[in-house]
Amino acid sequence: MKIAIIYFSKTGRTRAMAEVIADGAGSVSGVEVRLFELDRIDKSYLAECKAVFFGTPTYLASTCWELKKWFDESTMYPLAGKLGAVFATADFAQGGADVAIQSVLGHMLVKGMLVYSGGGAWGLPYIHLGAVALKENFEASKPMFRTFGERVAQKAKELFEPGK
Repeated sequence: MKIAIIYFSKTGRTRAMAEVIADGAGSVSGVEVRLFELDRIDKSYLAECKAVFFGTPTYLASTCWELKKWFDESTMYPLAGKLGAVFATADFAQGGADVAIQSVLGHMLVKGMLVYSGGGAWGLPYIHLGAVALKENFEASKPMFRTFGERVAQKAKELFEPGK
């Protein structure tokens, strides 16, 4: 089963967390994960994916304009019916990463995606809307991001490859 991680990263922090998510998702048996910067997406690979993660840095308490623009112009990308999840990086706890994630969740729903985070159902770490890494605890966030990748990959297998 294929999973894509699509992200924008100006400083490298969002890409770093995308790599951690890929490590977690890739630890699930039978899962292949590829990372894509917004301007380098393999459309044929994305078409085969059952799940897609979107990653954004937080700017001015919202998602980055590059990801918003991508969603606005993404009619050529097949997203409907895929499981989707979101992660964000931010400088500060009050910087709006939760708002950025909610914005992307809205875009995903409009595109017909199924959204998933795992919430509190799996226990610690609780990942309600999506995973967030703050500048001050960036390294300490990595285990949560790895778990996030693993949980979403497991849910995708449960939904799209039951019994495997």
